[in-house]
Amino acid sequence: MANDLSKYHEIISDLFPLPTSRDQWERFRLSDDQVAFYHEQGYLPGIRILTDRQVEVLRDELAAFFDPDHGGSELWYEYHTNESADPDAVLFHALGAWRLRPGFHDVLWHPAFTVAASQLLDGAVRFWHDQLFCKPATHGGVVAWHQDYSYWTRTKPMAHVTCWIGLDDSTRDNGCVHYVPGSHRWDLLPITGLAGDMDAIQELLSPEQWRIFNEPVAVELKQGECTFHHPLMIHGSFANRTELPRRATVINAFRDGVCSATDETLLAGVPIIPTGQKMEGPFFPLLFDPNQPSA
Repeated sequence: MANDLSKYHEIISDLFPLPTSRDQWERFRLSDDQVAFYHEQGYLPGIRILTDRQVEVLRDELAAFFDPDHGGSELWYEYHTNESADPDAVLFHALGAWRLRPGFHDVLWHPAFTVAASQLLDGAVRFWHDQLFCKPATHGGVVAWHQDYSYWTRTKPMAHVTCWIGLDDSTRDNGCVHYVPGSHRWDLLPITGLAGDMDAIQELLSPEQWRIFNEPVAVELKQGECTFHHPLMIHGSFANRTELPRRATVINAFRDGVCSATDETLLAGVPIIPTGQKMEGPFFPLLFDPNQPSA
């Protein structure tokens, strides 16, 4: 059994140094205009979150995961070498990298993420789960249009945020994330599949929604930049047909106080938290509390 890094609820390497003064913490804060844009549009793009060195370390850790027999493989919540059923449209998708390697563990506590997430959630930040979405060169598959919370109704209330971090430059050509601005105000829609038909969502939308839906925004990012989005934001990404991969890591978090809404397993291998009980414990650690003196 590999060393399960979920046992450690603090930074364990030197990759993401924590601020040592109030002024240093303040440098990570979003502006009022950025927070307002997020609440108005449902997303916030172009936030620099990783240095080039940090990107390279995460890429090196990621490279080992593509071999299904890598060390620690028993610790994943989910692991799909191809979420798609089409071998010519590959989407590598896995949940739980924070348990396997120190870089993916420590990025959860990175102040460039935690401070911004706390502002967008208006409270203390607790970890939900991480994800990897990787599209290989020339035959990378799609991530179909969806709302994250449609997969997360086993937690309530809805007080979640997603941070999508590019480990490569992401462009229209290689399958960057697209958003439908303002769709975070729409009702929760049924799941139509994560790696399948990009057009499947059309049958769920009203004519007015479909008109808006036909004007999505492509969020092109440099490596090390991130985009935050609301749990009801409709988003997806198209295929990668370029000569380079498009790799990303995702941190999903919620405001401290969110509870379980199921008596079933929340994540594979994680002890059950009964309905109505607070989401906490070793697999859902507190990442940041703005009321703590050190923050």
